[in-house]
Amino acid sequence: MDTAAGAGDVALEVRTLALGDAPGVVPLARDFARQVLHEWGWLPAPSADRRAAAEDVLLVVSELVTNACLHAEGPEWLRMFRREKVLRLEVADRGAGHPAPRTPHRAGRPGGHGMFIVQRLCLDWGVERVPGAPGKTVWAELAAPA
Repeated sequence: MDTAAGAGDVALEVRTLALGDAPGVVPLARDFARQVLHEWGWLPAPSADRRAAAEDVLLVVSELVTNACLHAEGPEWLRMFRREKVLRLEVADRGAGHPAPRTPHRAGRPGGHGMFIVQRLCLDWGVERVPGAPGKTVWAELAAPA
């Protein structure tokens, strides 16, 4: 178990899954996230609202990892941070591009919905880069269930 304290945080728990060239990274990441949600008490969910919150996390994990597979030379790792009121997901990849929701979004067309879904489900999301280093980290934050 990785545990750390951040500035101003009462408690911050972190879980990391190395992905690299592992086969089936999307289901692997989703299974890992489900296991972490069990460890953190989000699952099994005692109510429909909490179940929906957990499903949102699993969907965002799937979308971020899939996006890294399709557009960024594959994901390096998935990291999950738990704070009191926010769950942060991070996916590091080797790509140089910048993810963005497709504009205009067309609900009836196949493909191109991943970052639109992330934008709709999350409190916030973004991209972090280290100057001079290849790749990036795409992050998303979701509200923790009450």
